[in-house]
Amino acid sequence: MILHHRLDGPPDAPVVVLGPSLGTTLDLWEPQLPALTRTWRVLRYDLPGHGGSPSASGFTVDDLAAGVLALLDRHGLDAVAYGGVSLGGAVGTTLALRAQDRVASLALCCTSARFGTAESWRERAALVRAEGTKPLTEATRRRWFTAGFPDAERYLDMLRDADPEGYASCCEALAVFDVRDRLGEVRAPALVIAGAEDPATPPSDAEVLARGIPDAELLVVPGAAHLATAERPDVVNEAVTRHLTTRWRTA
Repeated sequence: MILHHRLDGPPDAPVVVLGPSLGTTLDLWEPQLPALTRTWRVLRYDLPGHGGSPSASGFTVDDLAAGVLALLDRHGLDAVAYGGVSLGGAVGTTLALRAQDRVASLALCCTSARFGTAESWRERAALVRAEGTKPLTEATRRRWFTAGFPDAERYLDMLRDADPEGYASCCEALAVFDVRDRLGEVRAPALVIAGAEDPATPPSDAEVLARGIPDAELLVVPGAAHLATAERPDVVNEAVTRHLTTRWRTA
């Protein structure tokens, strides 16, 4: 799987990989770049059919994790930190299960061990294949942001520009994703972040992750919905930089 990606920050710094949510691009993480690139080399990637990544179909979240591993191998990276939002977080959890020696620190933002029902994801995939992503815009606005967030259109444009087949295939990957019974196998120190007003992956989902992953920390961000990294970068940046600086598995 080919994933478009970008590297920013000091070339000799430790690396943190950042994965986006369904419907967004690697630019989702722009509010975090000034804080992270002071001391980290940041590798951001696009999901299939999003941003600069070519579209694809018939893949799973495990396949997406394999695509990230291919990026690490391409750049000669051994152990990295990983941060992901929503589907990007699911990729991070999968990566931490699949390649425990490669993930030394983990930040899971507005994500879950299981996302809704398979039927709802397959229905959304069918809708997007038939009509594109435009019909999702208003419902997505309400999931992603609290009322009145001033910069919503910037992120919704990422959704509008997503390739329908790539987006639909990501939905189908989420339909079969379920790692609830494997969370205890995660060895990377984990920070779990939830938006207090997130209707898509509510704090109760974050609590499942935090209880299941050994010694995980939980942070609920006030005044944020599903894209807490965009809506409350002040809170998220402080928490993520602190976690990455202080929690790193060395063996």
